[in-house]
Amino acid sequence: MQTYSGKTAAGLTCLLALTTGCSAGSGGTADAAPPNPQRPSTSSSATAAASTSYAPYVSATEASENDSAGSPATYNLAFVISDGSNCTPKWNGTTPISDSAVKSRISKLKQDGATVRVSFGGASGKEMAASCDSASELAAAYGKALDAAGSTQADFDIEGDELTDSDSVDLRSEAIALLQQERGDLRVSFTLPVMPSGLDDDSVVLLESADQDDVQLSTVNPMTMNYGESYTGDVGDHALTSAKAAHTQLKELFGTSGATVWRAMALTSMLGVNDVDNETFTLDDAAQVREFAEEKGVGWVSMWATFRDRQCAKGSSGDDDAATNCSGVPHSSGAFGEAFAG
Repeated sequence: MQTYSGKTAAGLTCLLALTTGCSAGSGGTADAAPPNPQRPSTSSSATAAASTSYAPYVSATEASENDSAGSPATYNLAFVISDGSNCTPKWNGTTPISDSAVKSRISKLKQDGATVRVSFGGASGKEMAASCDSASELAAAYGKALDAAGSTQADFDIEGDELTDSDSVDLRSEAIALLQQERGDLRVSFTLPVMPSGLDDDSVVLLESADQDDVQLSTVNPMTMNYGESYTGDVGDHALTSAKAAHTQLKELFGTSGATVWRAMALTSMLGVNDVDNETFTLDDAAQVREFAEEKGVGWVSMWATFRDRQCAKGSSGDDDAATNCSGVPHSSGAFGEAFAG
């Protein structure tokens, strides 16, 4: 927190369980998963069900004054990874899953009706699948983190070396399937890198691996960011182009309607500046992505991250870094959250 091989996967029967209906081990038998939870709304239930929700990434361990900007429906808690030495899940690889301060923080995030989704992985550290020796051990580790957060939603942010490690990809798929057998209400999303040309071959292989183990996948969340120096121009346009390319791939992979695939997609952008030169995502870009998501019926939109949703201090010091804890562009605090929420 990135095109496509052109191949199809004829047996993707248990993916997109949110919209097509399927149970693990069912071979495609209808058993629809519950709908994606929405915040209470004064509008009609039909309108609420069709709306695009806002679900930003937040620090699991440290509160930001901008966490609640835009009234998120769900918070993505970043990140659970290994402590680096064994199959022990920790927040950011350092803070115990059962830490009382983190539990208190999560409780506050939920107090206005929002849900939380535990995000495993990320760009740094060691993802659990690279540290555990068996699928059962890995499933138990994932389950401990979900229980600690009181969550029935698991996000797997897989990128970098973890995406190309076929052993951990397969072990993760097997573990998620085991976990879903134990927890029938568990909803799973995969957060994957994307380019304007679409998802890369490794991401497609990951989805095929999940299908082989009958993982019920509710959402595919392309990270519309980090396009590389070969892509110049309007970053907002790149986000839409990437989303459309991924949608075309997923429609072919899943063999279902375009509307169904849009509903089972999320879009995550990196606000402000990025570690790629000349890649700056503005408030206008955020509004553009939000409008596009609503038009297409995308399930949810997200951003990295609420703690960056503020302007950097003038003459920023080493403690105020645009790559880490501020946006690097001029705006009022929380403005990106408001723009993504619509």
